[in-house]
Amino acid sequence: MDRRRFLAAVTGTFGGLAGCTAPSSRTTTTADRTSTDTGTTAAPALPSTVGLDTVASGLRVPLDMAIVPNAALQYVAEQRGLIRVLENGDLRSEPLLDLRETVVTGYEMGLLGIALHPEFETDRRLFVRYSAPPREGTPSEYSHTFVLAEVRVTEDGRGVRPGSERTVLTIPEPQANHNAGSIVFGPDGYLYVGVGDGGAGGDRGRGHVADWYDAVPGGNGQDVAANLLGSILRIDVDGSRGEQAYAIPNDNPLVGEPGLDEHFAWGFRNPWRLAVDGADLYAGDVGQSRFEEIDRVRKGGNYGWNVREGTHCYEADGCPDATPPSVRGGEPLLSPVVEYPHEGGAVSGVSVITGNVYRGQALPGLRGRFVFGDLRATGRLFVATPRSEGLWPVQPLPVADDDAGKLSRIFSFQRHGGEMYVLGSGDGGGGVHRLRPAT
Repeated sequence: MDRRRFLAAVTGTFGGLAGCTAPSSRTTTTADRTSTDTGTTAAPALPSTVGLDTVASGLRVPLDMAIVPNAALQYVAEQRGLIRVLENGDLRSEPLLDLRETVVTGYEMGLLGIALHPEFETDRRLFVRYSAPPREGTPSEYSHTFVLAEVRVTEDGRGVRPGSERTVLTIPEPQANHNAGSIVFGPDGYLYVGVGDGGAGGDRGRGHVADWYDAVPGGNGQDVAANLLGSILRIDVDGSRGEQAYAIPNDNPLVGEPGLDEHFAWGFRNPWRLAVDGADLYAGDVGQSRFEEIDRVRKGGNYGWNVREGTHCYEADGCPDATPPSVRGGEPLLSPVVEYPHEGGAVSGVSVITGNVYRGQALPGLRGRFVFGDLRATGRLFVATPRSEGLWPVQPLPVADDDAGKLSRIFSFQRHGGEMYVLGSGDGGGGVHRLRPAT
């Protein structure tokens, strides 16, 4: 049995999420130690505030981080095109990789995501996702080109081999926004790539195709044949197909069906960050004007954009809850697990920043709960409690006063060893912070 088949057999894959549910309150797990109706220990109380240990400072718009296995090294991607190296807690002056002459920055463009190959100790590939000037195949009136590339890291982990960059995938981007940017490897060894709907507003305008839904113009979120926009893709970076530098997993949902084989799930507006928790894949889809959402993603799932924004009809008094029978057999429009409004209440914001389920030891009251944030939730995080059905209840998770100024904006989360790291900017500029108990 090869590595990928072994991983899938041991851990399960995202493809099996059709019947997956969150742990109920009657279930005890090692990770969250939830109490049972026959059990003995009540779950620890949710902390009223949390503190932030600053791991790195002096960064400029840090958007993603990768932890090097079995080494005291972390890589932090800055939007401007630098990948910085943290070694034993110190920020090295020499970057791992400098893409500033290659990357287009500004607005929602730049160096947006990084991921290490699952076998990085022996396969030294680092995957990078960035915005580039229009390349061959990108229409002249389009904004830029989406680039997914790989580079090979030196054995000491502090640099990349000169000339090792290889383009894996490019996608023409009609607008400058809704670029998503997150790339993550799943337990199956495949790479999951978040792709926005192409930008502008409402999934319409230049570069947006017509779909099956006539009540609202557009859009790429509901189309799986014309382009790869508005979707989460799944590709095999250890293979190739013809001139493509990647292969298509045989069990991708559209293999042998109408549509582009790279699609794994669709109906997204701007899935800015992705996160993996065991066999679960989460996507935070940034909303248009009213609601933000976090989706638990399953293979072949349609998450509704631009028919719906979260659980609500978009620009229509009523809307269907499934596609017509003629469109992939009438697939359901799936609801998020987390939703919150742009205005009103203690839980509100403008751009969801997906975190992950907390599995650490420092904050027992967070164990088994989903920690996330919003771009402009100054000095606040949010925490959702998973449940088997419906929307998860959400409440604010304030940052202690002494540390609140560190987070005027939140860009990204990363989990390592179960502990949660927050990348953002504040009074001291850009930084990486680890959640801890408030002092």
